[in-house]
Amino acid sequence: MKFLISITFAFLLLFSCQKAEISKPINKKAIADSAVTVFQKKLYKTQIDSVFNKYNFNGSVGIFKDSIEIYRKNNGFSDFGNKIKINNTTVFSIASISKQFTAVLILLQMEQGKLNLDDKASKYIKDFQKKDYEDITIQQLLNHSSGLNNFGEKLLFKSGSGFNYSNDGYNALGKIVETVSGKSFDENMLDLLKKAGMKNSSTGTSFKGENFAKTYVGNSKTQKAIENMPKRLSNKEIGIAAGGVLSTIDDLLIWNNALYSGKIIKPETLKKFTSKGAERQHAIFGTMGYGLGIMMNDNKPVSYFHSGYVKGAPSLNIYYPETKTSVIILSNIADEEKGKSTSFRPHLKIKEVSDILENTN
Repeated sequence: MKFLISITFAFLLLFSCQKAEISKPINKKAIADSAVTVFQKKLYKTQIDSVFNKYNFNGSVGIFKDSIEIYRKNNGFSDFGNKIKINNTTVFSIASISKQFTAVLILLQMEQGKLNLDDKASKYIKDFQKKDYEDITIQQLLNHSSGLNNFGEKLLFKSGSGFNYSNDGYNALGKIVETVSGKSFDENMLDLLKKAGMKNSSTGTSFKGENFAKTYVGNSKTQKAIENMPKRLSNKEIGIAAGGVLSTIDDLLIWNNALYSGKIIKPETLKKFTSKGAERQHAIFGTMGYGLGIMMNDNKPVSYFHSGYVKGAPSLNIYYPETKTSVIILSNIADEEKGKSTSFRPHLKIKEVSDILENTN
């Protein structure tokens, strides 16, 4: 009798568990999202593999939806002489992508009450205390509307009335960060990278790690290494604040996710960062808006991005906020004889592909 009761109880328990499993609601959205992700992976693989093949692209591409890898490929060499292949740990010069980091350093000082964006740069930099430069504001330096080209030259237009991309303007912002913080620019930048969780990133002057991708001019058959990299990024014609950060695909993903989720700067500050303050006519990527160290599509899809170029290192970092998608393209060789636009053709093509796929979401 006890045996019969035990069997009956086990049967009833099994039946109730099965019934509970059967009645569990199906998450249709999760299934749909999963199907879309699989479909996207296939599309990206087909389209971007063809870009690698067509242009024999020497570099690294990573595409992620939040932290889910959609596409990843490394191709070519970080060191052509020693035939060292690019891999997931390769550290690249990211050139002017650095400007968004410098802009965020300024915004963090603003959050601490140490400056205002409408302050005049002359308040913090003695060299700006001259007639032509005295009315230039921090905001105008951030969105390249100051009229400044090369420091010491006459302004190209009245401050606030146009757009001219200026490395010297961003190097001036670096000096402002030093003035108000009381620390060197490198110290400030390294603190920011640490705060973001970017363990394999640094500046050209502080780099002591390994796996740095040597930069080259030329092509896969014939190339010449750029000397004194990454130290030369501190040279006057570039400047660490304007283009001297070194990073990896994975670290830039960490940066994008942390920055745009409000973990680095406050949400209201992030709105300032991404608000269009000027319009840029880019020689390669066309017409776009410019915020505070970041560019943006004028049309759909909504995206925030920045290209970068120092000799031998074309780069592009894109973030699509509506789907939390990052598209990161880093390289360490440029065929300058064919022109800068040739070096950016893979980047442009990948951006066109990702824009189209984002518009289908």
